[in-house]
Amino acid sequence: MLVLTSVSKRYEGRGGLSILENVDLQVDRGQSVAIMGPSGSGKSTLLYLIGALDPPSAGTVTIDDVNPYQLNEKAQAEFRSAKIGFIFQDHLLLPQLSALDNVLVPTVVGKSAPGNVRQRAKQLLDEVGLGARLDHRPAELSGGERQRVAIARALIMAPALVLCDEPTGNLDRASADAVAGLLGAIHARHQSMLVVVTHSPALAARFERRYDLVDRRLQAVA
Repeated sequence: MLVLTSVSKRYEGRGGLSILENVDLQVDRGQSVAIMGPSGSGKSTLLYLIGALDPPSAGTVTIDDVNPYQLNEKAQAEFRSAKIGFIFQDHLLLPQLSALDNVLVPTVVGKSAPGNVRQRAKQLLDEVGLGARLDHRPAELSGGERQRVAIARALIMAPALVLCDEPTGNLDRASADAVAGLLGAIHARHQSMLVVVTHSPALAARFERRYDLVDRRLQAVA
C-alpha cells in the first residue's frame, strides 16, 4: 500500500514557493492511478516525492508501511531499488548497452533481485514485444520500442510500486497509444501499484482512478 498523509512541499528562498499542500492519497496493491495537470503544476514533484527521491516539507509517505525518508541514505537507496520502478518521459537507456543489458541495469546495484534475473529480463522483453530484439542497442530501436525497454527495466526487480512520468510524452500518437495499452496490460498481469502523471486526458482515461492537481492539491475526477 502507498499512503500519502497531509503531504506538502515548499521551497524556501525569495519568499518561498509552495508546490504541494496537504496532499492525501492511498493506492492499494493492483490499483492504477493517473494524476493530471498542466506543465508546472507540480506533477513531477509529487512523483519524485512518492518515489523517495525528494522529501516532503511536511506530512508522511509510506510504502508497504515503511517511511523511506526515515531511513539512512544507503537503506533508502536499497529500499527504492527493491520497491519502486521508474518510467520517465525520456527512456534514459544507456546507448552502449543492448536492450537486454539495459533491462538488467537495476540488478547490478539491487540486492534483492528475484531469481534468475537474466531469464526474467528476457521474459519481460518478450512481454513487451521485444523478445526478438534482445541484442539491439537503443539507436537501433524506435522511440516506442525504447520506451518498451524502459517498461521492462522498471519491472525487473518486481517492484511493489511503478511510477511513470509522462511515459508517452515524447512519442507520436500511434506509438503513444501502443505504449499506453501496454502499460495497462502489463499492470494487469503484474498487479503492482501504478501511478502515472500526465497532461494527456487520453492516457489518464485508461486508468481506474484519476486526479487533477489543481492549486497544489489533488482533486478526484469522477
